Amino acid sequence: MASIYDAITKDHEHHRDLLDRIAATSGDSPERREAWQAFYRDVKSHSAAEEEEFYSALMQETWGQDAARHSVHEHAQMDKILEELNDMDMAASGWLTRFKALEHDYEHHMEEEEKEVFERAKKVVGEEENDAYGQRFLDRKKKEMGLVEKKKADHLED
Repeated sequence: MASIYDAITKDHEHHRDLLDRIAATSGDSPERREAWQAFYRDVKSHSAAEEEEFYSALMQETWGQDAARHSVHEHAQMDKILEELNDMDMAASGWLTRFKALEHDYEHHMEEEEKEVFERAKKVVGEEENDAYGQRFLDRKKKEMGLVEKKKADHLED
């Protein structure tokens, strides 16, 4: 069983790989489309699960409230860019420019979580709870993966 920190870090490594794969493509190619769809769905489900199962625990501490709000705010900003990119023509020059902005922001976000948030979070989610939080995160992510399209459709109805 994976700890919460290992589960999130493993996702981050997968996301970094997908970012590299997308950056190595050009135009509206099958390779770009496949890597983008994998990235889009995985990041959407990862972010939702992280907010529900990890950040909610951090909010027990005063410092955790600020850290969680900051991270959730970054998720919201990246989600906006994800949706813009998802609706853009991948062959347009603006797509790659916008993707590079997302890549930069997400790299920063992952680094901040792994280097700063995790260290402080270990005071809230200690070793004895790591695996339970990790399992809840993975379960929630799986559930969220099935909701990606529904959430997108619901958002469009607002």
